[in-house]
This record gives sequence, C-alpha cells and structure tokens, in this order.
Amino acid sequence: MTTPAAAAEQAAQRIAHGYDTTAPAVVVGSVVIDQTAEPTALVRIPLSMFNRHGLVAGATGTGKTKTLQVLAEQLSAAGVPVFMPDIKGDLTGLAVSGEPNAKIQQRARDTGDDWAPATVPVEFLSLNGQGTAIPVRATIDSFGPILLSKVLGLNETQESTLGLIVHWADQRNLPLLDLKDLRAVIMHLTSDEGKEDLRGLGGVSKATAGVILRAVTNLDAQGGDRFFGEPELQVEDLLRVGADGRGIVTLFEASGLQTNPALFSTFLMWLLAELFEQLPEVGDVDKPKLVFLFDEAHLLFADASKAFLQAVQQTVKLIRSKGVGVFFCTQLPTDVPAAVLSQLGARIQHALRAFTPDDQKALKATVKTYPITQDYDLSAALTSLGTGEAIVTVLSEKGSPTPVAWTRVRAPRTLMAPAPPATVAAAVAASPLFARYGSDVDRESAYEMLTARLAPPAPTPSAPAPSAPAPSGSAAPPAPSLGPDGWPSLTPEPYNPYLDEPAPPTTRSQPSPGSGSGLGEVLSNPAVTSFMKSLGSSLGGALGRSVFGTRKRRR
Repeated sequence: MTTPAAAAEQAAQRIAHGYDTTAPAVVVGSVVIDQTAEPTALVRIPLSMFNRHGLVAGATGTGKTKTLQVLAEQLSAAGVPVFMPDIKGDLTGLAVSGEPNAKIQQRARDTGDDWAPATVPVEFLSLNGQGTAIPVRATIDSFGPILLSKVLGLNETQESTLGLIVHWADQRNLPLLDLKDLRAVIMHLTSDEGKEDLRGLGGVSKATAGVILRAVTNLDAQGGDRFFGEPELQVEDLLRVGADGRGIVTLFEASGLQTNPALFSTFLMWLLAELFEQLPEVGDVDKPKLVFLFDEAHLLFADASKAFLQAVQQTVKLIRSKGVGVFFCTQLPTDVPAAVLSQLGARIQHALRAFTPDDQKALKATVKTYPITQDYDLSAALTSLGTGEAIVTVLSEKGSPTPVAWTRVRAPRTLMAPAPPATVAAAVAASPLFARYGSDVDRESAYEMLTARLAPPAPTPSAPAPSAPAPSGSAAPPAPSLGPDGWPSLTPEPYNPYLDEPAPPTTRSQPSPGSGSGLGEVLSNPAVTSFMKSLGSSLGGALGRSVFGTRKRRR
C-alpha cells in the first residue's frame, strides 16, 4: 500500500519529468505537493526557450522581484546578458554577495540547491537627470512619433498630427535631437512665417499643433529635456559579456518612475524596438543574445493607442528570431493584452488575491490560461501560495507546455537588499560606459537651423575691411548654407547610414605624414562618435521608419 508521502513524491517526480533536459537550463526551484517540496524534483527552463518570452506575475509582496533576481543570476552565469529595470532599488544587491541565514539554508535544502554567496557583473544606468547612475539618452528622431505620443499622452488624432510634423522635419532635413528642436519646429509651423508650411501638411490644424506644443512644454518641465538628446544609448552596450564569460546585467534605475511612468515604460519599449531594428536574424539559438526583464509592465499598456499596442504585439512576436527573450513582470496577467499574452511561452505565477469581484474575475481568467492538471486545484492553489512560491508552466525543448508545477523558488545567491551607495558609485565611476555617456553633447540641429533661417541678414559693409587672422579658438562657426528652397542644408552632404544605397565615393586629398594619429584621436572622441552616428538622421528625404516610427538603420 502506497503511503501519502510516497504518493506525493511520485507525483512530484512525474511533474518534474516534464522539465527534464540535458541542455543548459535555469533552475527555478523544486516541485511542491501537499505543501512539501521535493528537492530532487526540479523545475527548469532551457536556455534555448528563453526567447519564447514569459510572464512573471503576482500580488505585491509575493516574491516576484526575488524570482527575477534568481533568473538574472543564472542567466549571467550561463553567459547571457540581461537588461532589467530596478523599480525599488533593491536589485542593486546583485553586485554584492548574499548573506547566509537560517531561512536561506532551509530554502536551499527544499530546492536541492548547493547555495553559496555570489556576485554578478552589473552596469548601472538611469535616465539622464533622473538618477545617480550612468546617464542614458535618446533623440527625438530615433524615438519616433508613436512612442513619443505615448510619452506626451496624445490621443490618436494628435498622434497622427505629430507624425506629419516629424515627417515634415524629415523632408526639410531638420534633425530632431532634443525637445527644443521639436518645440522649434512646432512653433515655426504655428507662426506667421510657417503658415504656408502648415497648410502644405494637409489636415493639420493650428489648434492641434498647439495642443502638442503644450504637451511638449509639460514634458520639458518634468525633466524630459534632460533625457532627449545625445549621446544616444547604443544597444550593443547591452549585449556585453565579461572577460570571465559571464553575461553583464544592466540595471536601469527607475526610482523616478512615479514622476513620469509613461517616459519610463516607453523608453524600455524604445530599447526593444532598437534591438529589433538593429540585430540580425539568428533564428533558434542555444541560448539568447539578451534577456529583457520588463518589470511593472502594466505601465507600458496603460492608456496606449491602438497603433502602439499593434506595434508592441508585432515587436514581441518577431524579436524572438533576433535572439532576444522578453519577460513581462506585473501584478495580474490581465494587465498584459491578450494578443501579447498569447506570445509568452513561460508562466511564473505567484500568489493572487481575490478580495473583490474584479480580483475573482481575474483569478478565473488566469486559471483558464493554464494547461489542465489533475494534481492541483488551481483556483485554490493560486490564492494559497506562500512567499517565494509560484505556479509554473513553460515550453519544453519540443515546444509543448510542461506540466503545471507548484514550485518553491530558489533563493538568490546575491544580496536580497540594496547595495551600499558607495558600491554603486564606485561601479559607475569605473564603468567604461561612463566615459561614453557621462557628458551631454549639443550639436547643430533643427533649433539652430530654424533660428539661422529666421535671423535677419547681416548688413552689407560699404567697403570691405582687411580681415585680421582670428585668434586660435575664437572663430565663430559658419552659419548653415541655404538650399534652393530657402531652408538650411548640410554641405557637403555626409554619409547617411539610413540610405539603401551608399553614396558614391568622393575624391579625397591624401593626409600629410604624421596626421593619422591626430585624426584617430578626433574620431574616437565621444562627441564626434555620437555626431557621426546620428548625422544621417538629418537626411529625411530618404529615411524609412519602423513600426514604431523609429529610424530604420541600414545594417
């Protein structure tokens, strides 16, 4: 006769058999039957399945953040870079070894883990002007009208109007790098001098343009003027692996989330869009090139336009083939639109609360999304899970759902608390990214070009005076030349990375001997590098844009 304990162990092993794999995998934890964890019945996610995306959900205080910490630790150890927002500041503990205690030791025994303190290589980033980490920025041009409309809180009519305004700036070769550039373009279109240009756009009312201008001004007052600009974050800096083979975890400080949640969530979506546009197709890989852990994902979809939701759905669906995995983290699965939720192969569901009719409705909807199981009453299980426990199902290597597993999640090996501020400050100062992104770059763009066009012409002198050589460093920069239509132009026309065909080569004079070293120093300067990378965005006539309206780059 089989005892209850033996029956529970057999059930646990049967469930764990669905998670068996010989390939590299992340161990989430061990199977729980009748409130007892079986240490040898392990729940795993194969590395090759992380680009099938996933969901980590649960009520506040149920252990979602610690689950993300466990995933990040093991992915990094396997050589996979990770990007994750740090909402509360406690994920900075990834850079510090964990501290053993009785609870951790008990959790290690329950989950079959030979726990030992460890650290993870971490880079600390924050929106420029909204944190103490390495500042990151993006240009208005690269953000595009759809993402920018989400930040500005525009309706669909205003979103389409903003798209026309950006298109007009493209056609006029006016680079939109920061908010003052966008404001200058809108102010021009609503001025007496720009009324003909506004009329030429068709369907754009002066009143709608005025609403957009007020939204831009409000964003400026909230600190958006610090975020938009150069040097722009380059996505290849998120894909780095350390000299020891461990993937670097990039923590994005989001402590200012409450001030402008739309800017925070839309910036993360911009990063995904940039990854989608710039990374090559790789198909199915043994391990992902990057895993993107998207905390507080409900902010991304709140008050989103139809065009934005469609773009998110398409990006999540297609970015898998670029070797990127996306895990959304939120309180309720219903926070994620059904069209996006259907693309997520892994489900790690922490405890749900069912105190209100809406909660009970969400609970029923969650239960229906899991495979049928005879081992658990999911409605009861989802409200009975302890802290650090979750109901898990993932895609196996064969692409089929694994059995539903009540899982006790392993304890993180890094510190489950914020790192000391001095540790973070030292890591920021020592980072190679600080030299690249630490200082603002403000080059000539739409604001300066429009100002030059509207400036009155200089008076013609009656007689030319002999010109004295200007002292070194005091020469004023030349004003931009005007094209045949009266608009400033960039002459000579630079190389444009967005064009489908490269520009014909031009004849260049040979450099004098010994000049190569100085040229190399100039070209390696961060300001010059940022200028050269984004200069092509000024050539709007031949530009294409992605599903989000972001710039398409020619690889």
